[in-house]
Amino acid sequence: MKSDKKNDHYKKTEKPGFSYPCFSSNAQSIAKECLNAEIFSRLNNLKTQSGFTLYDALKSGIINPDSYVGIYAGDAESYKTFESIFNPVIESYHSINIRELEKHVESATQHHNNKDHVKFFPKHKLELPDPDPEKKYIISTRIRLARNLDGFPFTTSINLKDRLEIEKIVVTALKKMPFQFQGRYKSFYNESIPTGFTKGDRFQEAAGINRDWPVARGVFESDNGKFAIWINEEDHLRIISMAKNTNLSRVFTHLQTALESLEKNLVFAWDPLLGYLTSCPSNLGTGMRVGVHIKLPKLYKKKDCLNDAAKKFNLQIRGTHGEKTEVESAIFDISNSQRLGISEHECCHTLHKGICSIIEMEENINI
Repeated sequence: MKSDKKNDHYKKTEKPGFSYPCFSSNAQSIAKECLNAEIFSRLNNLKTQSGFTLYDALKSGIINPDSYVGIYAGDAESYKTFESIFNPVIESYHSINIRELEKHVESATQHHNNKDHVKFFPKHKLELPDPDPEKKYIISTRIRLARNLDGFPFTTSINLKDRLEIEKIVVTALKKMPFQFQGRYKSFYNESIPTGFTKGDRFQEAAGINRDWPVARGVFESDNGKFAIWINEEDHLRIISMAKNTNLSRVFTHLQTALESLEKNLVFAWDPLLGYLTSCPSNLGTGMRVGVHIKLPKLYKKKDCLNDAAKKFNLQIRGTHGEKTEVESAIFDISNSQRLGISEHECCHTLHKGICSIIEMEENINI
């Protein structure tokens, strides 16, 4: 499964005159805030085995001054080679202290006497009451996991040969899924691209993620419409469990069953400290985004109140169709923000508690 050889097809981005300060004065990213001349000098001449450089990591944030995170990893090695910049970015985004996280991981490892105890998706049941029993607000529930295969460069740095190999490996694993996940893989290169599965945005374009599009891209969709895997988008896999209802526990259980099968046939890139390794450091840890599409006509007119509630429960509010889109018909996409330093169950509990509070606000607020 692994492809540890040097990434011969991907050539590192040459940037004549690349020097510090490299971000524009109006750049807003966390990476810009964390980078200084000393870190830049120490890292600028380094590269990973796949040829990934500091400029490659920062390129998207440099080209797009409105980037929020402003840095991507090119492979698992990036988080070690460039840890002087990645660690402060990770601490800032996830509101976590790396040293404290190390202590937590060490304690957990000693308790379980096995570093591998968090390498697999949790098996124990999630039980949460329905946050919207009258079905007045929540339109749909969705859980998305970001995963990369162990031993391959990430989509920011991968060559075409390895990208095709990943597609082949994942499609083979999908054929072994249980009956409730029966469906079909649609290659974007050979078939029309389904609605909602578009080429990456300008941030991903600048990071190199869109290279060779649409070759080796595609989506597997189950016949019942409750499960999908997007192959070779921002990460090798985006694993999605969804339902047009308010039952978060059931959506989570469906995902558990899927991961139990996938983990028998796929090995994911993982680190004892950082969890599942992803192209964007915002997805490190569980790699899980638990979210709902929810209609909030009153809070749509009181967005400051909604934003305050989201901040209190560490939630992210996005537009109707995801990040950097507008809110249409007062329908928000609300999800957990923190993924690192907490468990998959805690991600779900955080969202559930926050959504319950937001629904209560929607019902009681005066406009």
